[in-house]
Amino acid sequence: MATTKSPKQLTRAKAGEIFERLAAAEPAPQTELHYKNPFTLVVAVALSAQATDEGVNKATKPLFSIADTPEKMAALGEKKLGDYIKTIGLWRNKAKNVIALSKMLIEDYGGAVPETRDELEKLPGVGRKTANVVMNVAFGAPTIAVDTHIFRVSNRTGLAPGKNPLEVELGLEKIVPQAFLQHAHHWLILHGRYVCKARKPECWRCAIADLCGFKDKVLSPDRPAKTAKKKTATKKKTAPKKRLAAKPKLRAAKKTAKKKAIAK
Repeated sequence: MATTKSPKQLTRAKAGEIFERLAAAEPAPQTELHYKNPFTLVVAVALSAQATDEGVNKATKPLFSIADTPEKMAALGEKKLGDYIKTIGLWRNKAKNVIALSKMLIEDYGGAVPETRDELEKLPGVGRKTANVVMNVAFGAPTIAVDTHIFRVSNRTGLAPGKNPLEVELGLEKIVPQAFLQHAHHWLILHGRYVCKARKPECWRCAIADLCGFKDKVLSPDRPAKTAKKKTATKKKTAPKKRLAAKPKLRAAKKTAKKKAIAK
């Protein structure tokens, strides 16, 4: 999640105005992943790593119609599960994790999905981001799961600059007004996915463009986005090599040889 140098961090007042505008445009944002219950949400989010929500939804529609509980998923088995998710990147490892987490939920939690981050992160294939999504969407916790979109928007705008997802998450928790924490995760994801795009942000139709600290705004759809200039390697000038003076004995030997040659 590398990023260019972030602008100066926005004030709390500007941050509040940003979320007021995002909320006005989308009062009740929802996850774009399809799910039936907390268990299928865990599975969908775990499958979405390095994959699109659209791709995951296509795979999980037939899958969740026959396996929407840990018991049914465990009974399906790793091989059969793989047949459903082959279109998703890293599907072999994901199939292994989904079956393993299903069995763990049955054995350790009676088939129920735990509600705390610590317990969720114990499940195979579930990291902090997945745990935050499940806590927010399934259980209503005011958590912020930092994906590539949120990381980009937070750094680009100056909302919560950070070098890694955790820094951005903690920064957002400090600056997002309490009234907006519940949906902040989805507002930022949707904004990054459809407006503040990676290659060419659509600033000309952005509701928060005047509050954003991004310097290279793209204010027209006809204007190409600025790209970072690549530094060309410059060759270092090297000082010319000095010829070493001949040693005294060597000079004397050369003179003697020269005299003998003349004498002949």
